[in-house]
Amino acid sequence: MKLTLVSSCIALVVMALTVEAAPSGKKLLVTLERNSKYQPNAQRAVAKAVAKYSKHIIKPLKTIPAGATTESTTDATGTIPVTDYEYDVEYYGTVNVGTPGQGLKINFDTGSSDFWFASTLCSTCTTHTRFDSTKSSTYVADGRTWSIAYGDGSTASGVLGTDTVNLGGLAIKNQTINLAKKESSSFASDPIDGILGLGFDTITTVRGIKTPMDNLISQGLISSPVFGVYLGKQSEGGGGEYIFGGYDSTKYTGSLKTVPVSKAQGYWGVTVSSLKVGTTSVAASFSGILDTGTTLLLFTNSVAAKVAAAYGARDNGDGTYIINCDTSGFNPLVFTMNGNTFEVPVDSLILTKIGSTCFASFGYGGLSFAILGDVFLKNNYVVFNQAVPQAQIAPIAA
Repeated sequence: MKLTLVSSCIALVVMALTVEAAPSGKKLLVTLERNSKYQPNAQRAVAKAVAKYSKHIIKPLKTIPAGATTESTTDATGTIPVTDYEYDVEYYGTVNVGTPGQGLKINFDTGSSDFWFASTLCSTCTTHTRFDSTKSSTYVADGRTWSIAYGDGSTASGVLGTDTVNLGGLAIKNQTINLAKKESSSFASDPIDGILGLGFDTITTVRGIKTPMDNLISQGLISSPVFGVYLGKQSEGGGGEYIFGGYDSTKYTGSLKTVPVSKAQGYWGVTVSSLKVGTTSVAASFSGILDTGTTLLLFTNSVAAKVAAAYGARDNGDGTYIINCDTSGFNPLVFTMNGNTFEVPVDSLILTKIGSTCFASFGYGGLSFAILGDVFLKNNYVVFNQAVPQAQIAPIAA
């Protein structure tokens, strides 16, 4: 689900001319642009992640941020705990659904696996572009229902169907889509129309559904089962790109380093063997996930406390920290994965400054694993390989 640091983006979907397929062949590029009006919010970012992963909470926050819950829901009804997208939604790309194509602003999210969006079946979704299935000659009703429970108590639900989904000229046929029939009123100010999950198909709301990435592969629309992710920094103009079937070697420096991935929980799970602040060790081995849908670095409570102590940050009791606005004396965070080191530089340790108060870009949410969100990903280019599975990571080019 989507929490990112930099600004909301309208994507121009074009065919890639300078990207590399892996190893070669068909690929597509989704380019993201910056929305300069975006303002990050640390508390909301924590709240959203806590709600999204609430079933993994092992130590509830003493003060639950607004919009979060520590209650989990069962999978028996096809319901998963997430939160709404009213806050901190920054990246989206234009995806065309149906025949003729209807353009929707879609968030690409490695932390979920459903493809759902507003539809004309939803009478309360009037602030969004709504997909009208009656205007698509290739739409086929499915009959099954779906439901998503959000961490703040709000919900979205609807019906399944299949249709053609066009990503930059690559037409996925018979893609299962989740048409929203009901949405909570909190969605009214949401800049996106829907979410395209890039997690594994074991965590789809309704079991047995192939994800868009599954179908890109099985229908031979891309030559390699990978997608490259580049998220731009707000300080450098924001923007970013997703490349399906390849990657852009101009976006990183050095060579890509391989990190094994566990898909046991349906996420892009990795093992961080050590975490340092500069050369000083602050944590031994812990599990984490690579999630384009989370703004912050969210650590387990114990690891977060050690990171905060290393930077002299003050705990707000709500999953966020106040950190010194003068970072000139700080050292970078250094992650070791599979024998390779990856950094979050000093310039990314502050999420936002309000007056003379700075909020850190790291926090905690009582989770049993860490979430390496966009604070990590916007400093490191990642090629996600669904087939192995594995991630290949390299520092973002200056």
